[in-house]
Amino acid sequence: MSQSSPYFTTALADLSTLDKDIAQRITEVEAKSGFIPNVFLKLALRPDEFRAFFAYHDALMLRDSGLSKKEREMIVVVTSAKNNCLYCVIAHGAILRIYSKDPTISDAVAINHRLAPLSQREVAICEFALKVADNADQITTDDYALLTEIGLSDDDIWDIGAITAFFALSNRLAGFTQMKPNEAFYTMGRSFTKKD
Repeated sequence: MSQSSPYFTTALADLSTLDKDIAQRITEVEAKSGFIPNVFLKLALRPDEFRAFFAYHDALMLRDSGLSKKEREMIVVVTSAKNNCLYCVIAHGAILRIYSKDPTISDAVAINHRLAPLSQREVAICEFALKVADNADQITTDDYALLTEIGLSDDDIWDIGAITAFFALSNRLAGFTQMKPNEAFYTMGRSFTKKD
């Protein structure tokens, strides 16, 4: 392996050299958040994969769903922690703090969701997501029945599994490329007053 390979170093794509559609997407993200998350510039090194990755990301994370934005981000944090993905725990932990308006929830979910300030529904979602992450082949109709009993639809259950599976891909990409979270993620959503 070449020591200068951009894939396996901290090297990121140069925005000025990217295809117009990719550069536009990244510029829009920067305008909204005030910085460019490293995942965008790392994946931009592989343009076709960038497009496919973010198309699936958006289909799961941005569409109308029976799962709230908070619940979707909670799935990412709990399963990314299980997969030891620093990038996704930190980046999506920031988004979870913002959606929940709780400055400590992400840390608790990442370490032990059972002790986090979650509802029964949220704990059940985390439990199912972790089972998908660890032992998807052992999921039974009993697992589905538990989720149905707390009001989740078939689409909601699919979303939990698909988000878990998609971010397993993301976790592995971030891991083998040694992707580092942007410093800005560490402090985002920390200024909310904790609700007792």
